Amino acid sequence: MRIVVVMFDDEAPVAWRAMPYRAPVVAADGSEIGTAESLLGDEEEDIFHGIVVKPRQSGKPLEIPAVRIKKITTKHVVTDLSDADVHALPAYREEHWFHIGWGGLFRKHPEWDETSRT
Repeated sequence: MRIVVVMFDDEAPVAWRAMPYRAPVVAADGSEIGTAESLLGDEEEDIFHGIVVKPRQSGKPLEIPAVRIKKITTKHVVTDLSDADVHALPAYREEHWFHIGWGGLFRKHPEWDETSRT
């Protein structure tokens, strides 16, 4: 993980809600996993759950939990994932989606309150 932090040290960190759409998502060794397609979280409660990534190899959307994301910058999403970790990521499972204006989407579990829907 130390190598990645140094490689992206010159990039400004941003809050999870400001993650650039289709930003490159990188593994712990700096290799590109794929592109960030959606944010997973609860905007109202400011709870970040993770992201949906479209892998370079399979193209089948995968979920990366927030705990594995170490830094979000203006250009990249930096993870602590190894190659083996990437292959073990769960497939993305769509639940309830809510549009938030800039093109991102937030997932809510069915038991959560639905306050607005567009």
